[in-house]
Amino acid sequence: MKTIDKIPTNKIQRASKLVTTGVKVGGNYLKYYGEKLINPELSREKLNENNAEDIYDGLKNLKGSALKVAQMLSMEKNIMPKAYVEKFSLSQFQVPPLSAPLVRKTFQRYFGGTPESLYDTFNENSVAAASIGQVHKATKDGKELAVKIQYPGVAQSISSDLAMVKPFAMKMFNIKGKDSDKYFQEVEDKLLEETDYILEVAQSIEITEACALIPNLKFPKYYPKLSGERIITMDWMNGYHLSEFSSKNNDLEKANKIGQALWDFYMFQMHILKRVHADPHPGNFLIEGDTLVAIDFGCVKEVPQTFYVPYFELAKPKNINNSSVFVQKMYELEILKPEDTPEETKFFTELFHEMLSLFTQPFHGEIFDFSNKEFFGKIADLSDKFSKDTELRKMNGNRGSKHFLYINRTFFGLYNLLNDLGATIEVNAYKKYV
Repeated sequence: MKTIDKIPTNKIQRASKLVTTGVKVGGNYLKYYGEKLINPELSREKLNENNAEDIYDGLKNLKGSALKVAQMLSMEKNIMPKAYVEKFSLSQFQVPPLSAPLVRKTFQRYFGGTPESLYDTFNENSVAAASIGQVHKATKDGKELAVKIQYPGVAQSISSDLAMVKPFAMKMFNIKGKDSDKYFQEVEDKLLEETDYILEVAQSIEITEACALIPNLKFPKYYPKLSGERIITMDWMNGYHLSEFSSKNNDLEKANKIGQALWDFYMFQMHILKRVHADPHPGNFLIEGDTLVAIDFGCVKEVPQTFYVPYFELAKPKNINNSSVFVQKMYELEILKPEDTPEETKFFTELFHEMLSLFTQPFHGEIFDFSNKEFFGKIADLSDKFSKDTELRKMNGNRGSKHFLYINRTFFGLYNLLNDLGATIEVNAYKKYV
């Protein structure tokens, strides 16, 4: 893959790149509507493909939060058109890496020396490149190591990048009014945390030690003395990316073992630690034999008790089906607001009752089969229904606590990974490891 010798780091350079991308997208729309005049039956599929291609091409060279947002959207399989999901999902694996000279320059800036001054050997060619950093292979004292290096200027450009992306995101998700700031602030805060590699090493060590008893699950060892604000050194881990494993695996017993480890890992964090690995995309997990390897803890979400309690109380059918309890929890989670009109209260109560009755099904019994096509088909149908709901478009989309952003993202991602595996899991098995 072609390497990058320079990343735009100042606001004007990055804005210029996004404007260029916007012009291309505008041209795609003009072409589409021109062709539609001649052929009224023309679908939006080709338009979506062209737009997805141009947007991704623009973002992949910017790196940073703009590309991270694309990666987050690629996980929303039931919200985004298929063309966007397929193209944006490349941000998990196929991103142009920094060139070798830029790697050395970056290393010098972050560590005040060459890679060879720290490691016995260091491969200047990246083995994996993502939205915020890229990984290199190194050795020291006979150990194989993975060295993650953050791209230049990423931390400094987060606020300005999000300001440029905000208008598009508000339109896409029907977010209106001043309350929208809390959601964008939540995203900005988490992205800033992801650029703090000292924090990442600390939380990686804490969570991996806490989850050490869970079977069929392992983690790399982290080396704080070989890490810093923009560089992380950890053990090199072998294995297939989860998506690659899922596409080839025919061993249901192995899939169930790995799926159970994945489920237990997330439930233990959520219910016991009250902090959770909130970036469950396939690139953050490897499969080695019948063992799941979790390799990235850049995005960890704290789950405050005030959110945790009503959120999981609404996972119980008896509460979902008790109208007074259900409405009370809806207010506690900021889905319903005191200033809502009777029309809004009725609309969102019915909407979320339908949604939660479906999404919480994995918690309703002792066993759940994530290969259940009917379950995921209903989710797709419900998403399609809401995307076409003209009444919903008229309502203010600012619904729910800011904590929903990353907690829902976590569960959507987890469900999709388990569906890819085709795993059947024991819902409460995590309790054995408390």
